Amino acid sequence: MAEFTLDLNDDQKQVRDWLHGFAADVIRPAASEWDEREETPWPVIQEAAKVGIYSLDFYAQQFFDPTGLGIPMAMEELFWGDAGIALSIVGTGLAAVGVLANGTEEQIGTWIPQMYGDANDVKVAAFCSSEPDAGSDVAAMRTRAVYDEAKDEWVLNGTKTWATNGGIANVHVVVAVVDADLGSKGHASFIVPPATPGLSQGQKFKKHGIRASHTAEVVLEDVRVPGHCLLGGKEKLHERLARARERAKSGGERVKNAAMATFEASRPAVGAMAVGTARAAYEVALDYAKTRSQFGRPIIDNQGIAFQLADMRTQIDAARLLVWRASWMATTGKPFTSAEGSMSKLYASETAKKVTAQAIQILGGNGFTREYPVERMHRDAAIYTIFEGTSEIQRLVIARTLSGMPIR
Repeated sequence: MAEFTLDLNDDQKQVRDWLHGFAADVIRPAASEWDEREETPWPVIQEAAKVGIYSLDFYAQQFFDPTGLGIPMAMEELFWGDAGIALSIVGTGLAAVGVLANGTEEQIGTWIPQMYGDANDVKVAAFCSSEPDAGSDVAAMRTRAVYDEAKDEWVLNGTKTWATNGGIANVHVVVAVVDADLGSKGHASFIVPPATPGLSQGQKFKKHGIRASHTAEVVLEDVRVPGHCLLGGKEKLHERLARARERAKSGGERVKNAAMATFEASRPAVGAMAVGTARAAYEVALDYAKTRSQFGRPIIDNQGIAFQLADMRTQIDAARLLVWRASWMATTGKPFTSAEGSMSKLYASETAKKVTAQAIQILGGNGFTREYPVERMHRDAAIYTIFEGTSEIQRLVIARTLSGMPIR
């Protein structure tokens, strides 16, 4: 088991510096343009594919880092460059992880390469779970999957929302209800192959922030997929549903807590994204405060500005420490006895909103214009307190964990 350490090893430092260089040289110069266009930055994704960042191999290497710091380190550097473009680069990973977690070896080998394509023909994938009435409340999901035994096909009907790459993806991974009586335990995941009839893009959202990342509804109308597109296969599904029925009778609460543990393990990655955005805004504000003069001296000499910067840096470092702790715990199998995953996501996301707002204040009128990047960073930061569980949900999880109450 890897010991917890705050020192990156030489390999980690090399990867960090490589990612930072890509973020500085490729992502940042393109950030304003793609934010204004509100379109997927295909040329940037292609550049990421050429150097090996946009690939399953890269994320697998970071995921299997025994210290647990590979993923948060990568997320921080990419999102330091720009949150919208970074999310376009890492968004396919959501679908890929869904296949890796639930699929057979054959499904993994078949579908994940089609999610990424290659440097000459880049593809993206979409993970479709949220619905108009089922965001935090996953048990309220309405999309249904019904098995047509005569044709060995699953028929999917419903509407998904807030899907990154939804409708433009080469491969969609769709979560649907197969047994409504089991609530969230009656869900299954399906691959929807390219150009499958009945799948269409609904509303494309015009967002406050992360505008370079495509977010849309996905409409499923009698979408038929072959039986082998059920992730994990039918036999595994039947076994899982049977266990869920038994547990629902005698130990349902244990099932819910096990599911919550999965969410806890994934939340530090979002916290790392927030840390990257907060750090970027802080650095802009620090440089501005050193060079902007008022009343004959740099404004950083004013205690009101200096103290703000001191607080910003302290909060960013504290957020990173919470993220690293939770990431290390998840990788080494340490139990989240105090909802440490939710703690890291909560604090980092709230810090990003606060720090980016302070950065605008330090830049004054300039901070309110699009000539400086902090207004975009502030818009981007708002999403961190919403997706992957709102701040209110994080507080609920933490409070109930500390009190011993069941987490529903």
